[in-house]
Amino acid sequence: MAAKDRKKQLARQRYERQRQRQAQEAARARRLKIITAAAVVAVIVVGGAAFMVLTKDDKSTAAGPQCTYKAAQQDGAPKGVGTPPGKPAYTDVVQTTMKTNQGDVEVQLYGGKAPCTVNSFAYLAQKNFFDKTSCHRMTSGGLNVLQCGDPTAKGTGGPGYQFANENTNGAMYTEGTLAMAHSSLPDSNGSQFFMVYKDSQLPPDYTVFGKITKGLDVLKKIAAAGSDPKGDGKPKKKVEIQDVTIAGK
Repeated sequence: MAAKDRKKQLARQRYERQRQRQAQEAARARRLKIITAAAVVAVIVVGGAAFMVLTKDDKSTAAGPQCTYKAAQQDGAPKGVGTPPGKPAYTDVVQTTMKTNQGDVEVQLYGGKAPCTVNSFAYLAQKNFFDKTSCHRMTSGGLNVLQCGDPTAKGTGGPGYQFANENTNGAMYTEGTLAMAHSSLPDSNGSQFFMVYKDSQLPPDYTVFGKITKGLDVLKKIAAAGSDPKGDGKPKKKVEIQDVTIAGK
């Protein structure tokens, strides 16, 4: 083959290889474009789905949380107390003062974190349910709580209705915590509550619905007097709730 023809052949082969590479690159570019477009569509669909879910949730909670209070047979439940309204009256922090024969305890109620619990507590306070009731239980040695809210002062009383837990995820019962007491049955919150006078080792199964802001010294004074029996029993220093006042009510 003449040198001139050989050069032409090599040039043609080089050209074919270039065309093949260009075709491969074009095909690769088309694939990337298709994949990218698919990804964008997927993101848009997922985003749209999330938006629709959020919109649906927003609509379902547009009027705020709704609470369910179920009638229950409980000792000492006064006649005519009824049940709280389904729509919580508070969705933010509420200031409360608990007057006792041992001194006042001031509390911030967590209307936003535990709206149904705060709704019930405030409802009972406005019905004077807690007036002249005794705190029937005090624990030490790890639990460290003063328990109140039972009209019978025996640990079996309640308002005549029950409701579910709230705000228990990761709950910690540090000094000054206000939380609900309940039985071993599910959704058995009523009127009994406890105040933590020293960090407690309770598991996260009790609705935290407030924090003591003033009067912790009152609780510590009661705790220092001990209980009968020792460690878990009736406070030796009698504690009677005289009045619970909800700010603005």
